[in-house]
Amino acid sequence: MNDTTDALPDRLSSDPKSPYYNEAILARDVGIRFKGVEKNNVEEYCVSEGWVRVTAGSSKDRFGNPLTIKLNGPVEPYFRQPK
Repeated sequence: MNDTTDALPDRLSSDPKSPYYNEAILARDVGIRFKGVEKNNVEEYCVSEGWVRVTAGSSKDRFGNPLTIKLNGPVEPYFRQPK
């Protein structure tokens, strides 16, 4: 996969354990608009399925990972800074 393009993947996660994690793309400062509103707490998104997974406050699961909530709606990922 060529990570130097300006195309964002259909699905991306900020969790290094996820198969959808891509450090090269995340290093370029990806922004997410969900239902037209800028979101800063998105852990994972999927454009084709129309959902984002956001952190639920400061709550943690039993493994110490942040709890997340899956929200459905239109997702618009973009790069905050041009290349």
